[in-house]
Amino acid sequence: MAKAPLSLPVVRGFGETSRRDAWWVQPLVVFLVLAGFVGYATFRAFEGIAYRHGPYLSPFFSPEIFGDPRHAWFGPMPGWLPLWFSPALLILPFPAGFRFTCYYYRGAYYKAFWGDPPSCAVGEPRKSYWGENSFPLILQNVHRYFLYVALLFLLFLAYDAVESFFFTDPQTGTKRFGIGVGSLVLTLNVILLSGYTLGCHSFRHLVGGRLDELSKSSVRQKVYDCASCLNRGHMNWAWGSLLWVAFSDLYVRMCSMGIWTDFRLL
Repeated sequence: MAKAPLSLPVVRGFGETSRRDAWWVQPLVVFLVLAGFVGYATFRAFEGIAYRHGPYLSPFFSPEIFGDPRHAWFGPMPGWLPLWFSPALLILPFPAGFRFTCYYYRGAYYKAFWGDPPSCAVGEPRKSYWGENSFPLILQNVHRYFLYVALLFLLFLAYDAVESFFFTDPQTGTKRFGIGVGSLVLTLNVILLSGYTLGCHSFRHLVGGRLDELSKSSVRQKVYDCASCLNRGHMNWAWGSLLWVAFSDLYVRMCSMGIWTDFRLL
């Protein structure tokens, strides 16, 4: 009886591959986008200015803990805090923790930053697989807990989006409904972040993972199906929300500094 030839696994050095396509383009783009976002967010967190323009509040500084006494939870910035301190330093670690422990992003930046592996069928720097069972990568399991905080932040951002449609009349001091470009920017930001968060694997488990027969709960079945629908486009939601939240902050910053003009549509 003829036997099929037995092939041994191919051991490749770092970066070695038989692929002829431009496999390095995707990890390079991921590296540039994520590095750019982290750099910009870090800069804004320490800059700590120009985060409000009229009814617009930058998502990097929401909720407004310290700042304008008319809006901030705890009033002006306490004098005992160091000059370099910014309220964003208390806020950004939570959405950042949710995003960078995300299952999709882990696969993306493991390739782009650590070359582990650089891409499919491309040699990686280490010869053994350790997984996420030891420190520090075992900390990635806190993703499900960051989800609860991310859901809370969605409520804050949704409130900010609603507030962005109400402009204060400079003469009477009363608020009137209106639509500015910034209103649409902040509203789209909430939509993209909601699509990303509510399509998360951990959210699917939260709404339907503890039931043996999900069909016995029609409400949870519907929520689970909606989350699954969003999950099928999780990569697109992840990148769209990342880029737009940075643009939303940039838009508020530029308008606040008088560089951009916020056009009123209504």
